[in-house]
Amino acid sequence: MFDLARERTALHSAYPERHVEKEGWLDRQGARLAGPLLRRLQVRRCLNTTIVEEVTKQGADLERLTDDQLGQSARQLREELRRHGLSDQLVCRSFALVREAASRTLGQRHYDVQIFGGWVLLNGCIAEMTTGEGKTLTATLAAATVALAGVPVHVITVNDYLTARDAREMKPIYEMLGLTVGAVTHELDPAARRGAYACDITYCCNKELAFDYLRDRLAVGRHPNRIQLQLERLYGDATRLRQLVLRGLCFGIIDEADSVLVDEARVPLIISGSGGKVPERQIYETALQLAQGLERGQDFLLSGRERSIRLTPQGQETITKQTQDLTGIWSGPRRREELVRQALSALHLFQRDIQYLVRDDKVQIIDEYTGRVMGDRSWEQGLHQMIELKEGCSLTPMQTSLARITYQRFFRRYLWLSGMTGTAHEVAGELWNVYRLATVTVPTNRPLQRAWKGERLFATSEQKWDAVVDRIGEMRGQGRPVLVGTRSVAASETLSDQLARAEIEHVVLNARQDEEEASVVASAGEQGRVTVATNMAGRGTDIKLARSVAQAGGLHVIATERHEAKRIDRQLYGRTGRQGDPGSYETVTSLEDELLSTAHGRVARWAARLLLTSGKPLEGWLAQFLVGRAQRSAERLHARVRRDLLQHEDQLESSLAFSGRVE
Repeated sequence: MFDLARERTALHSAYPERHVEKEGWLDRQGARLAGPLLRRLQVRRCLNTTIVEEVTKQGADLERLTDDQLGQSARQLREELRRHGLSDQLVCRSFALVREAASRTLGQRHYDVQIFGGWVLLNGCIAEMTTGEGKTLTATLAAATVALAGVPVHVITVNDYLTARDAREMKPIYEMLGLTVGAVTHELDPAARRGAYACDITYCCNKELAFDYLRDRLAVGRHPNRIQLQLERLYGDATRLRQLVLRGLCFGIIDEADSVLVDEARVPLIISGSGGKVPERQIYETALQLAQGLERGQDFLLSGRERSIRLTPQGQETITKQTQDLTGIWSGPRRREELVRQALSALHLFQRDIQYLVRDDKVQIIDEYTGRVMGDRSWEQGLHQMIELKEGCSLTPMQTSLARITYQRFFRRYLWLSGMTGTAHEVAGELWNVYRLATVTVPTNRPLQRAWKGERLFATSEQKWDAVVDRIGEMRGQGRPVLVGTRSVAASETLSDQLARAEIEHVVLNARQDEEEASVVASAGEQGRVTVATNMAGRGTDIKLARSVAQAGGLHVIATERHEAKRIDRQLYGRTGRQGDPGSYETVTSLEDELLSTAHGRVARWAARLLLTSGKPLEGWLAQFLVGRAQRSAERLHARVRRDLLQHEDQLESSLAFSGRVE
């Protein structure tokens, strides 16, 4: 649990955060040996069976109080928490107060399992709660308790919509307890952000939070001296301290923790400054022309598994011959080869409506894990400009890196951290090794009624889409709504065309319609409704069923392609069968899917081709085994990439420390 006494010095500094020591080989080996025991001890601390009983007991006394008396009780608790810290007795009283406030303001009373989930969060663990079990309400227990103790709290979500929604919906609970609530979204200016972070509890998106931290680091320098910052309080508005927006990194609760801490940990966050001029178009045009003249297998090798391109000696020789009459940047072998390699990546590794889409004459990156557009992000080292040229868009100015950080390094700097997600056990080891966060499974409030309808593996995409359309028609005939999950914008639009030809009315939700996300997903449970969605439908919004739909069997979910992480698939499956509702789900895949068409699925493809000679799809356990084998291979690769990135960032930090640059 958050130890106020131990962290008191850090909390009262000008910019509280944890200094993470670089681990040596002996440190890693020691952590590996002691890790299982430490994780068990942390989990055992959470398994306190008396917490729920004590909260219920104290809650009975609070029910008789008026609203004013409840507020007075919260003020008294605030004083005791700041004086005595987060003792079990005071935490139980706080949880009872939050539960009573939620009941009076929202008409929602925390379930016993949510009380347990709040206890898990307060003990600095990951609470694995099945999709639909009310993680947003659960977070209010830990957030309000720590805020009453005088510690700034960040509740971290995965997008601006959830940030604004959760802050707005949970605000009445906090206000009844005398706490202030802020929300940080993309459009806020620095002054508004500073005001939001100054609140007792701040809801914010993970990207906005990390970039605000980097901007603060740019303002104060690499290692802000605490004594200097404290002394600068004596000066005027021009001091460095007045430029900061955050109050440090004290206590953070991460919603969808696996997405933030694992999936998005592969890409560093970079603050760039515009060079103010558009790069020379001719350089990139020449690079693309050279790349188009190279032959795959002879001049370059493409690794779909690792999404990388390597020039062969023959390719290097070809580039040298073709650029022998060129001067300037083309005279250096390393520079010209890197330019051509980036051009090859733009041509072969990045596809429209999969990795990016083109909108308003701009190339916009699509987040592969959420399906959402990242409008303010761009690729580095000329790659973005080459893709713009490929698509006939106007060239954007070159960007210069000013500061960078990965989520792996950023979130370890919190004095205390916890998280919630519906899918954590597959990466429980990584969450512990990187962040020292143990995973605790929270039971469901009601028994699950989600039925698994199996997996079918087809030889071609055409056969797969035909089967999906047939199943959609079958479910609609039963009066059941259908949610179909796809991995890309292109796939969602391909299925949409098929459904249109079959005269099946449907709604498409992808990166082109991301502003309509909440309303589309929320209405996906209406009778006979068909919703085709990318990964963005996997998190954050409840799908409520009409009574007639529940009687017909509930929402049916079809996954049309396996993701490279099983957890992402489980998030999609979790859209059905929420809070004890009936529902079912299935997977329909083909050998032409990206997972099986790359080196991840080489063994699966060879085996499947032998078994598909009859022309019939593979079904049941055999299809699951073959596709699952490819999926596990991809998961191991990405885990290695994240591990290598963390080691690279540690080395880079040492280099930047020597050069004096930020991060």
